[in-house]
Amino acid sequence: MSPDLVDPSVVEMCSALGDETRWSILAALGEGDASASALARRLPVTRQAIAKHLAVLHDVGLVETVQVGREVRYRVVGSGLSATARRLDAIGVAWDRRLASIKQIAENL
Repeated sequence: MSPDLVDPSVVEMCSALGDETRWSILAALGEGDASASALARRLPVTRQAIAKHLAVLHDVGLVETVQVGREVRYRVVGSGLSATARRLDAIGVAWDRRLASIKQIAENL
């Protein structure tokens, strides 16, 4: 895929990651699977708010649910972050090439 094209999944993921609470949830889940209730006990956020943030993270593919008995736990999906990082890196490389071209033109004037 060309880095010049806007990838809606990257935009959605960046939007999801643009919230400090969601970053905190991902960091907590990085230590191990947890339910919304367990996350609410660890973070200064209500269980209902945690559930809404988890839904956003789930919708963009950053977390998945795992059924453990009657409890629903959440797990980070690292491949989603890795794929987005690769897309953003490709955009960065394209910008570096453009800036190098501009620099070359400016130096040749």
